[in-house]
Amino acid sequence: MSFQVDKVLDAKGLSCPMPIVKARQAVKDLRPGEVLEVQATDRGSLADIQSWAKSSGHQYIGTNEEGDVLKHYLRKASESEQKGEIKYPHTIQNAELVDKIQRQERLTILDVREPAEYNFGHIPGAISIPFGQLSEQIGRLNKEDDIYVVCRSGNRSDYACKQLEEAGFSNVTNVVQGMVEWTEDLTKDN
Repeated sequence: MSFQVDKVLDAKGLSCPMPIVKARQAVKDLRPGEVLEVQATDRGSLADIQSWAKSSGHQYIGTNEEGDVLKHYLRKASESEQKGEIKYPHTIQNAELVDKIQRQERLTILDVREPAEYNFGHIPGAISIPFGQLSEQIGRLNKEDDIYVVCRSGNRSDYACKQLEEAGFSNVTNVVQGMVEWTEDLTKDN
């Protein structure tokens, strides 16, 4: 699995709590949406990184193991993501989307997370267009389709829904619980 990271932090050979201390410092230098790769050899860093990400509001994307090195991936959240503001009026809960998928309704699922997030798991059949590239790739979507927009928590998808509506898309719905609460089987295939 390969994807772009914005910063690599070498925390190899450091034990708890140093990988977290260094990650906390490194995230401060990132812009919202950027991805940090933390390279660690401390096996306890997996639980530590996950816990810290959850408590800080930043996103733990996943971990790859390469030999003795754990490569943890974190995405810096924006202030609005941390506040959990969802304003787009047309929303759906994850369970409702699962029902529509199981009934094989005609719909398009648009995943606006970063490639690293998408690669670690996504809804089968979802189209991946990172939010930052939506305006450039909007032509991949049909304005007449029922489009369900998903991200990690419903915040980036909120902005994406607004952008799509402004571009003339009339059937757009925000999946407000997002992938952080998705419990159905995911595929890691592209």
